[in-house]
Amino acid sequence: MLTAHTHPDSDVLHPNRANVSKDELRQKLAELYKANKDQVSCFGFRTQYGGGKSTGFALVYDSHEVMKKFEPHYRLVRYGIATKIEKASRQQRMYKHYHSIARKNFEGRRKKK
Repeated sequence: MLTAHTHPDSDVLHPNRANVSKDELRQKLAELYKANKDQVSCFGFRTQYGGGKSTGFALVYDSHEVMKKFEPHYRLVRYGIATKIEKASRQQRMYKHYHSIARKNFEGRRKKK
């Protein structure tokens, strides 16, 4: 297969239930497509007004390695395959960046009396 994944239709009927967990969906899709749960990615599910049906996206990869190669890092973190990269918030990083630039601009200047 050229794309190394299948893109099954992802309409889920769940009468008498508010919604279905993505973990449960991954398990069911893995059984249907004869794959491991670690090769299935479910995302973007929205429950229809009134309940009973959800629609979203699912990808079933050929292997675990292919999934790690093509799936975005944040989704791999969700599934426990990768670890989250801890870093300061964007606001803190930008503050530090712009204040270091401001300090460089004032270095070596004399105060006028």
